[in-house]
Amino acid sequence: MTDNTQSFQFFNRGPSPAVRLVFFVVLSLLLLFIDARYRYLESTRSTLSVLVSPIQRLATLPGVLWQQAGDFFTTQRNLVENNKSLHQQHEHDAAQLLQLQALQQENQKLRNLLTLPQRGELTTQSAEIVYAEHDVFKRKVLIDKGANANVQIGQVVMDDTGIVGQITRVYPWLSEVTLITEKDHAVPVQVLRNGLRTIVFGAGDTSQLSLRYMPISSDIQNDDLLVTSGIDGIYPPGIPVAKVVKIERDAAYPFARVTCLPVAGVDKHRHLLILSGLPKLPERPTQEPAATQNLKAKQKK
Repeated sequence: MTDNTQSFQFFNRGPSPAVRLVFFVVLSLLLLFIDARYRYLESTRSTLSVLVSPIQRLATLPGVLWQQAGDFFTTQRNLVENNKSLHQQHEHDAAQLLQLQALQQENQKLRNLLTLPQRGELTTQSAEIVYAEHDVFKRKVLIDKGANANVQIGQVVMDDTGIVGQITRVYPWLSEVTLITEKDHAVPVQVLRNGLRTIVFGAGDTSQLSLRYMPISSDIQNDDLLVTSGIDGIYPPGIPVAKVVKIERDAAYPFARVTCLPVAGVDKHRHLLILSGLPKLPERPTQEPAATQNLKAKQKK
């Protein structure tokens, strides 16, 4: 019993806890007073802050990483939304720009049509293409003028640069226009440079015409402009039709192969002009006059 008491007293040496508390409180107040009054502990505090700083950074690292990750995803989402909005705005602006360009071109074509000089007694009326032929082998369009606008079969249709085609069928409110590029459609023309008369035929292709039965010795050259000759009383004279782009001459064949491009935008423009007032020619004779027949009969006798 005595040994246990002595052992207990051995491990409980020193001041009591209350004394220790009072001592450390007084020491703390004294250090606070000395630091505030004389600033003796400034260097010590700086040294401790340097030593403790890595620990503080390590302790706050998870929170900083979490905040940065949140900011990253928030910024990424905002960028995606802004990019999508800008892309939609770009498409909208591009569509408006294309529409504006189309309107400007259309207005320019209309101004060109309105400034076309009148040819003799010809009168014109404007028309707009409303339908196009779905058959790829046919070169026809429908315009918004018909019998209600006194449109007649045979009238010539052109744009601001040249002949487009001819009206071949009339409906109450629409008319069918056969383009000059329709296969085997013929237009009497002449070479503007030398007045050589010939006939240009459609090839069934909107970008190609051809001159048939042209002797290889014919005076025709590349870039020659072909205009309507006025023969047959269908097309008014002097209107551009086509431009020669290729000539193939082979001595083995009697005729040259001449390829032309239409001057008018036969597959581009919507607004056209219908020409009317072309003077009518006398009817083509279908048989020989009676006097000629009697003369031939007498010669046979």
